[in-house]
Amino acid sequence: MTLSGRTAVVTGASRGIGEAIARALAAEGASLLLASTTQARVEAVAASIREAGGDVAAVVCDVADPSAVDGLARAAAERLGRVDILVNNAGIATAGAVHRTSVEEWTRVLAVNATGTFLCTRAFLPGMLERRWGRVVNVASTAGLHGARYIAAYAASKHAVIGLTRCAAAEAAAAGVTVNAVCPGYADTDMTRQSVARIVARTGMSEAQALEALLATSPQKRLVTPAEVAAAVVYLCGDAARGINGQALVIDGGGLLA
Repeated sequence: MTLSGRTAVVTGASRGIGEAIARALAAEGASLLLASTTQARVEAVAASIREAGGDVAAVVCDVADPSAVDGLARAAAERLGRVDILVNNAGIATAGAVHRTSVEEWTRVLAVNATGTFLCTRAFLPGMLERRWGRVVNVASTAGLHGARYIAAYAASKHAVIGLTRCAAAEAAAAGVTVNAVCPGYADTDMTRQSVARIVARTGMSEAQALEALLATSPQKRLVTPAEVAAAVVYLCGDAARGINGQALVIDGGGLLA
């Protein structure tokens, strides 16, 4: 197990990509603290991982709330002792034309996706720098690398995550700490299903037609699986990836080509 003896905090771990990352890290031997705003769901994920032999606990945390992130840091200190790995996965999405996006929508999406990533990184990075080993992996999106219609708030927040990733990576590099981002395309998650539902409601398309529209930019014509994203995160957390820093790893089947 490549992460035996390592400790990790995963935010947004109650479902989808976050849950898959938690399970994959546990399978590689890491001890985990899972965070989510949905207590019942994150505790259910933790219980399932424990049943499989994993060392895991769960807490409730809204990453957009500085006091809640302070509480997460205290819980991690009590439960794990130290944090070697931080996976900033918590995120939300909204959709709508720029001129129809409310200030409240804009502010909330930026608060969770961008500020939440900043707050958690700020909380756990100093310990990694002091110990001269650490891994921060931010779950961004291909929306953080390009623009598209009706996703202004989401895309802006994910562009911010990638900018933060690059800056933190530059600051941490000399200490043996890496900071990277993974950028999935449309994935087989509740968030994508919500996107499909919004397209259906707005256009009158069928669900199949709406999904086909989302996959128009995917050469493989399929949704990325959470397990694929989790595998990339696990690799970035290991010693073999120590030379990868400040990168935005695209996982979209070749829709965005470097």
